[in-house]
Amino acid sequence: MDPRVRSAIHLLSAAAEHGRNADLRDLAASLNLSPSRFRHLFKAQTGIAPALYLRRMRLERARQLIETTFLSVKEVRSGVGVNDDSHFARDFKREFGRSPREHRAHITRE
Repeated sequence: MDPRVRSAIHLLSAAAEHGRNADLRDLAASLNLSPSRFRHLFKAQTGIAPALYLRRMRLERARQLIETTFLSVKEVRSGVGVNDDSHFARDFKREFGRSPREHRAHITRE
C-alpha cells in the first residue's frame, strides 16, 4: 500500500476515534497531494473514497460505544464527531441494519 494512503488511514482513524473533524483538503496538503489526486489515490488503494472511509470509521466507533458504554445515543453521536441526529441514525441503520437505539436494545437483550 502506498505510504501516503497508509498515513491517511492512520490520520482518519485517529480523527474518528477522537471525534475530530478531518478536512480532506488539509489531509491531502499534508501528504503533498492535490485533493483530487488524494481522492483518486485513496480510492485506488482502498476501494472507497476517503469521506466514505471516515464515515464508516465513525459509525464503527459509534457501534462500539453503543455496545460497551452507557453513553446516550446523543453523546455517542457527538463523541464520534457527527452533528446531525437524522443523518447519524440513517447512516447507522444503513450500515448495521437497525437504528442506534434498536441496536442498543438488541445488545442488552442478549
